[in-house]
Amino acid sequence: MGILLLIIFLVFTFMNIPIVFSIGISAIVVLILEKVSLLIVIQRLFTGSDSFILTAVPFFVLAGSLMGTGGITTRLVGFAQCLVGHITGGLTFVTIVAEMILSGITGSATADTAAMGGIMIPAMEKEGYEKRFACALTAAAGTLGIIIPPSIPMILYAIIAGVSIGKLFLAGFLPGVMVGVGMMVPAYYISKKRNYPKRPRVTFREFIRSLFTSAFALFMPVVIIGGIVGGVVTPTEAGVLAVAYAAFGGLVVYRELKISHLPKILLETVIMSASIMIIMAVASIFGWILANLEIPKVVAEFFLGISHNKYIILFLINIFLLIVGCFVDLGPALIITVPILLPLVKMLGVDPIHFGLIVIINLGIGLFTPPVGTNLYVACAVGKISLSDISKGIVPFIIWSVIVLMIVTYWPQSVLFVPNLFMK
Repeated sequence: MGILLLIIFLVFTFMNIPIVFSIGISAIVVLILEKVSLLIVIQRLFTGSDSFILTAVPFFVLAGSLMGTGGITTRLVGFAQCLVGHITGGLTFVTIVAEMILSGITGSATADTAAMGGIMIPAMEKEGYEKRFACALTAAAGTLGIIIPPSIPMILYAIIAGVSIGKLFLAGFLPGVMVGVGMMVPAYYISKKRNYPKRPRVTFREFIRSLFTSAFALFMPVVIIGGIVGGVVTPTEAGVLAVAYAAFGGLVVYRELKISHLPKILLETVIMSASIMIIMAVASIFGWILANLEIPKVVAEFFLGISHNKYIILFLINIFLLIVGCFVDLGPALIITVPILLPLVKMLGVDPIHFGLIVIINLGIGLFTPPVGTNLYVACAVGKISLSDISKGIVPFIIWSVIVLMIVTYWPQSVLFVPNLFMK
């Protein structure tokens, strides 16, 4: 019956039926065949959305929208130009560095890709960069939005796995920097090979001026993460704080956010937040069925039947998650795969925090991998380029991201060092 559940889900997914219906209908069909009362559907819908931590999601979504409209993104790009614009292919480094800073605010890969793409893709194209390279770079760098905290997928993982959000946020710093630096390797090589331009090195005075201008934006991640880790605020309260901080910055500090912008921003926030909440609620039914059919036990027996070596099993899990990420969007993939795989990795002695970063990086790579990579479609829309064109430019970034993924997988301290240092 578990196989039937997955087959129905995959068939609906490949038919481009909205993911919430693919999950819900496949679950209900199996419940009917198993002669289980459909009252469980109502119960699990309530249970799946009845989480205090989940209320943090709409606040981080709103904070990201306010930040993008309020001029914070522009200041971060300007600061990144002062830091790395003088390197060959300077705008590629500006894109990656700005994304690394931006990721400490929004928590959303697609939001980061859209915000950065609107600024950097036209700028790179104007300076002679190949369009498909510029779009591919932006789509790949946008993934940093879910690895460097705060991260909406990390909040979802924390709810599913029952782990500390504070520890998970801290765990994302080093892997996020590693992924960002990893993307700089192919970016620099391609820029050098194609002789892409670099900008003049800024003077010390210009650097200080840029630092002063962007200081308010740069301090925002410190407020959010510091508040959570320090135990001053809960993740939900940190989301509220982020909204207030972004609104104050846009309205008072940079004065680019107007009251007239708010209806559109609030509408977008409601739609995105509602979609996440509905998927979480419906996926709760799916997860309940998987648990009752003992699918995690079957999966564990399957992997252990291949090998009892922890490192080989982690390698197989990486392959599995990379394939899933190519065809299923990050949120649903996270909700479906974690309950199946988490018992197995716990049995192998893998720390759930470490595994959380393995899962998020894997599925994050799927965001810029055809055919279902959400970031690719966002970059295509911004850059007005076809999926086939951008797919040719994305390969080097996929390769280097997978290399970093393997380092993170087999070097647990790359994930656990920072949370162990600050939290016991």
